[in-house]
Amino acid sequence: MAEVTRSEATVLLDGFVATPVGVIGPLDFSWRSFQRSARGNLQAGDRVSAEVIAVDPQSGLVLLSRSAAEDSQLWAFLRALRPGQRLSGTVAAIERFGIFVDLDDGPKHPVFPGVGFITMPELSWHRFEDPSEIVSMGQHIACEVLAFDTYNGEARLSLRATQPDPFQQFARDVHVGQILHGPVTKLVPFGAFVRVADGIEGLIHLSELSTAPIETPDQVVQEGEEVTVIVTDIDLPRRRLALSRRRRSALQ
Repeated sequence: MAEVTRSEATVLLDGFVATPVGVIGPLDFSWRSFQRSARGNLQAGDRVSAEVIAVDPQSGLVLLSRSAAEDSQLWAFLRALRPGQRLSGTVAAIERFGIFVDLDDGPKHPVFPGVGFITMPELSWHRFEDPSEIVSMGQHIACEVLAFDTYNGEARLSLRATQPDPFQQFARDVHVGQILHGPVTKLVPFGAFVRVADGIEGLIHLSELSTAPIETPDQVVQEGEEVTVIVTDIDLPRRRLALSRRRRSALQ
């Protein structure tokens, strides 16, 4: 161990005189304490065993994980996962930033409630405010593997990937210039969102809300109000729908 700071530890690798230099990040010091500061786990002069998780040829740095060496079974399981693979498990914890999943097949995580983790956007194709609207504690779910998160030592999963994307079918059935109806679901500084089909919301930009200049969307529409709009753009790759209330009014 060459140097230990609050944010990382640098390691002179055996067999190399000066470079490459190994770096252990703040979440890779040890599962046993999971401390953010390296100084609580390591000291200069300590010998360590760690697993290579990335190599930066330009800087000559090798990113290391001491946690991986402490739990080789977990790392071997995660390394063997492939994007698109289906896994099943039980919802072990629901947080404001996503949910942890205790996988049916695989080791336990030494720190987190589950080896699998699903971020908020990957929970559902539909808009929601709280993860509890989508899943409940103890619920058994099937997910799709997105990636091995070496930073946290977990499998990043997607629940929505196991379900049909409603935007794909919507984009096949609707065309630019088509007139649609629906309620305003949310007002934002730059416009208003309107639900035009089950699970499908489009944005009316502030400039497309009214034929007269306005500064905020609540000057012309309110949440829950039914509006008639015209489709101005369908961005399939980014799953974005652009609407106009102003152009619809001009046609009347």
